[in-house]
Amino acid sequence: MTGPDLLAGRERALRSLELSVKRKLEGFLHGEITGLRSGPGSEPNEARPYQAGQDDVRRMDWNVTARSLEPHVRAPLAERELETWALVDASASMDFGTALSEKRDLAVAIVGAVGLLADRPGNRLGVRVALGNEVRRIPDVGGGPALRRTLRTLLSLPRATPGEHPDTDLAHAINRLNREHPRPGLRVVVSDFHTDPWPGGGGGRALTAPEAIAPGFAGEGWADALRRLGARHEVIAVEVLDPRELELPEVGLLTLVDPETGRRREVQTGKKRLRERYAAAMREHREQTAQAIRAAGAAHLTLRTDTDWVRDVAAFATARKRVNTRRTPRGRTGIR
Repeated sequence: MTGPDLLAGRERALRSLELSVKRKLEGFLHGEITGLRSGPGSEPNEARPYQAGQDDVRRMDWNVTARSLEPHVRAPLAERELETWALVDASASMDFGTALSEKRDLAVAIVGAVGLLADRPGNRLGVRVALGNEVRRIPDVGGGPALRRTLRTLLSLPRATPGEHPDTDLAHAINRLNREHPRPGLRVVVSDFHTDPWPGGGGGRALTAPEAIAPGFAGEGWADALRRLGARHEVIAVEVLDPRELELPEVGLLTLVDPETGRRREVQTGKKRLRERYAAAMREHREQTAQAIRAAGAAHLTLRTDTDWVRDVAAFATARKRVNTRRTPRGRTGIR
């Protein structure tokens, strides 16, 4: 495909993405709140009695509690401007898809959805792209034209070449996001989370098909970095999956390729025991990922390349709105 044809194709994809998101998420694109953000503002306001099961203990006002001998929390003021940063994993394992799209396409799409859901005066969306040791910055901007420029930049990013870049260190990228953008806001981490969450259990490398069959790597995980990020910001972890990663097909001799290094391994998929081991390893890894995200206090959104991702995002936003409505007492000061 020539340069002009490629550019035209990207513009068509961009317009299609925007129309699809706007049409299916129309109910969330109006008003003063975003369905993706359920937490309170960050600026303290007056103190009020603590409500067990509803209030965050991190907002406890210990001075008022000591004076009144009754637990109090510091109620937050509504934030009129929301600073959102998305961290997109651009490692080679994201350039994979056997269904409706590649995982990389879903990563770009969710950035577009977040931008549209959070689009209101004063709100800004920035993106960091993690590839190898590099964490590229796309400036935080507001408004529809700026969002389209951001998506156009993401669509034009070069693909990772196996063996050309070092393995992407997700923990390092999250730590940089937390350190370089300290203002409280919404943070969205988009990845397949193929690295292990905790140190010593396979972290620092992609958990590809060969490794799922014979795991055993050591390195730094990303769970602690995500937990630190969640201490200051509202965090949504978007896990992007392809169905072929979850189980091996029974197709006889299959050559598996590590997308990060290009290393190959031939596997006889006709062996039922091997397929069962692979599926069990992937289930265990996904359970560890979900556990690490919960422990970090982040919301967990799973998107698959074989499902309607816009519908999944809408359901996720609806559920968060519903939970937030139940948690917000009538007549209280604060957002929502």
